[in-house]
Amino acid sequence: MYNNTQQYFNSHDGASLFYQAWRNHKQPVKQAIILLHRGHEHSGRMSHLVNELDLPDYDFFALDARGHGKSPGQRGDAPSFSTCVQDLQYFVQHIQKKYEISSENIAVIGQSVGAVIAATWVHDYAPKLRALCLASPAFEIKLYVPFAKSGLNLLSQVRGNFFIQSYVKAKMLTHDEERAKSYERDPLIAKAISVRMLLGLSAAAERVVDDAKNIYVPTQVLCSGSDFVVEQPPQRQFYTRLAHPQKEFHVLEGFFHDTLGEKNRELAIAKIRRFIQQCFAQPYQAPQLLNADKIGASCAQAERLSTDLPKHSVKDWFWKLTKGNLKLGSRWSEALKIGEDTGYDSGSTLDFVYRNQTESQHLLGKVIDHQYLNAIGWKGIRVRKQHIEQLLAKYAKRLQDDQQSVKILDIAAGHGRYILDAIAQLKTPPSSALLRDYSDLNVAAGELLIEQRGLEKIAKFELGDAFNRDELAAIEPKANLAVVSGLYELFADNDALRQSLQGLNLAMEQGGYLIYTGQIWHPQQEFIARALTSHREGQAWVMRLRSQVEMDALVEQAGFSKVDQCIDEFGIFTVSVAQKL
Repeated sequence: MYNNTQQYFNSHDGASLFYQAWRNHKQPVKQAIILLHRGHEHSGRMSHLVNELDLPDYDFFALDARGHGKSPGQRGDAPSFSTCVQDLQYFVQHIQKKYEISSENIAVIGQSVGAVIAATWVHDYAPKLRALCLASPAFEIKLYVPFAKSGLNLLSQVRGNFFIQSYVKAKMLTHDEERAKSYERDPLIAKAISVRMLLGLSAAAERVVDDAKNIYVPTQVLCSGSDFVVEQPPQRQFYTRLAHPQKEFHVLEGFFHDTLGEKNRELAIAKIRRFIQQCFAQPYQAPQLLNADKIGASCAQAERLSTDLPKHSVKDWFWKLTKGNLKLGSRWSEALKIGEDTGYDSGSTLDFVYRNQTESQHLLGKVIDHQYLNAIGWKGIRVRKQHIEQLLAKYAKRLQDDQQSVKILDIAAGHGRYILDAIAQLKTPPSSALLRDYSDLNVAAGELLIEQRGLEKIAKFELGDAFNRDELAAIEPKANLAVVSGLYELFADNDALRQSLQGLNLAMEQGGYLIYTGQIWHPQQEFIARALTSHREGQAWVMRLRSQVEMDALVEQAGFSKVDQCIDEFGIFTVSVAQKL
């Protein structure tokens, strides 16, 4: 029935990754199932599902994760867990382009680590996916040694990356003796896993379970009842928090960890088959999140953080003490002084974070600066800057390859450091670059940076309102590469974003590219809301985190189509690209 081929595709960093394709050429199939193997294994260990699922109307694709099977890299290792998630994003894009199968007609089946990669991808990249089936997702691995994770974390800081031999034996995976024997003699099995992959897996899993409310894909979770490898409670928590009404949770009693390779796996496979068939029985329906600022979980959370705590409560005293300590620290720390004077969300603060240097004169201040700059949020901000630079260079080149002169527009540039740094790195300079900001202070600082870089003939900085639709629409010349970074994350109101995005659409040429940022999760959301002040007259900095699904929907509503995305390894800041239709 199927024609199996073995192929390679180029991922985001140029790595050539191996995959298998099973295509049904007897009919014009335009729907597909992607299979993602568990840790240590490879695509061949999932190949039996192609026939056992008995879904002849689907093409099948199975990827060898980086460092596994026939894909390159040291066995059991990758540059980061987020690298593997981005590999999946590029794999799906490859399938869409080469085989002309849209993401709306794709279902993903992932097992163990592969299931976590799939769940993280759906959370972070917001694909328009038809169905997600997770078998024994490795949201928490049973390490059996007290404080093992914290010990590994500490040891990795001293030793760097190293490898851990798997304690898992084949007989702990399945009751199927033949499959267990094949595991033991399979030369492509990676017996060890790197500590950075293990810790990266753990961090991503914790984040995705915590924020599963922002996964808007029909999801089925299959939990092995006698699993020696992963814990069951996080799987239940993940399922409970899922937002999509079409969700299922099944406990397969007596099953070991290799759920889809168990002796009685037909029980699990039948559930997957039914779930996928039912998900494809109706046309794809996009989640309705355009009014998530007015109703829903993120709205409720922002509202809670905007509400004063009961006076003299323990939490009230704690956050007052925290704010007092920040105010006190600003006497010695330049970082805290800038935050207290201009707001921790201001352009001045952002420029300090980009400079990434301790600038205090006092020794205590230098220590505070160092600790401040290494906060996870500021680390993510700097990665965001790198991603903006990479994507701006990528799409500037695409425009130039199409014989178009590049006209850049940034509607909320702050001091302009990140956009001017990006321009400076372009092999061919743009014909023009218009930077705008609402603040006179930011405009003055930006003009100085333009002068220092000798970009006066190309770049111009002016005062402007990023939320004024008509003002943006009047901008000349029309841009074909626009940027809005770090702005929308500061405002909860989607109506304001609509005005801004509509204005941007009118300020851009047909076919031009919009680079936009998002903040989909943050581990310090309450700290920021309770302790940090904003640029808005010292008010509390209360963020309403937007899921990537919501952010993409707003951009799409304004007349753009998303074509690319990056995200930092912490899962906080996204940088996306959309093309004006």
